[in-house]
Amino acid sequence: MQTTPAMNAAPIAGTYWQWQGHSVYYVRSSDRHPERPPLLLIHGFGASTDHWRKNISGLSKDFEVWAIDLLGFGRSAKPELQYSGDLWRDQLHDFITNIIGRPAVLAGNSLGGYAALCVAAQRPESAAGLILINSAGPFSEPQPAPEAPPLQKAISVVAKTLFQQDWASFLLFQYVRQRSTIRKTLEKVYLDQSAVTDQLVEEIYLPSCDPGAPKVFASVFRTPQGEKIDVLLSQLTCGLLMLWGESDPWMNSTQRSAKFRNHYPELTEHFIKAGHCPHDEVPEQINELIRAWISDKGIGHRA
Repeated sequence: MQTTPAMNAAPIAGTYWQWQGHSVYYVRSSDRHPERPPLLLIHGFGASTDHWRKNISGLSKDFEVWAIDLLGFGRSAKPELQYSGDLWRDQLHDFITNIIGRPAVLAGNSLGGYAALCVAAQRPESAAGLILINSAGPFSEPQPAPEAPPLQKAISVVAKTLFQQDWASFLLFQYVRQRSTIRKTLEKVYLDQSAVTDQLVEEIYLPSCDPGAPKVFASVFRTPQGEKIDVLLSQLTCGLLMLWGESDPWMNSTQRSAKFRNHYPELTEHFIKAGHCPHDEVPEQINELIRAWISDKGIGHRA
């Protein structure tokens, strides 16, 4: 298959912003566009601005494009904090207010989608629109989940307790951060195996070498769940585009789509033949869907 410029795009050099005493890395590509809102791209768990390189390259002709490393990931600082949607919501809101300087269309993948939704719902003055790509986050359950078998329940409790211990979470982190493990995980969640390149593996591996990375990983097992998605959607007022990689093994896109649509029926959505990270796997298709939605819906026209 012949590769395209977007598929071969190299990461763009960025810079740092000081937020609450911590260094936050971000990238900006292209100047302010007079007729279109800026785009802010937000990566998923374990990823970084590098994961958006193909989208930055493809969208910067039409938009002022920004990407940011959430605190705890990528080239940003990794202090020992309680990582949560609230923390990243405040980071992103302050970044839009102080650095971008006007409301942005927030586009997030996985964990980055949940963080973007927190901003759009709870800091609406920062959001010109919202794009969620295989977005993570919990929904409220209408009724208690079925009781698990006693043995399964006991194993679950033991595992949860175990990985709240520093030594156990550290050992697990040392396993999952190995290049071979990263590659195997990516090959499970990418439909197109050719998109799992040495460059992609290295981009995920390198931040895991930072001294604070094990503590960030451990926080996954210790931080309480954030606000439920259905509550956030009840607060949302801006346009919403949902993009689903329908072959994502980590989430049932059809079921999650129905939940999102039930709570926010005016959304626009597309299902794509890709895995958990369609923006990286089929970037040109994602870029065109983003471009068309912003244009067709007049997103951010008054911003």
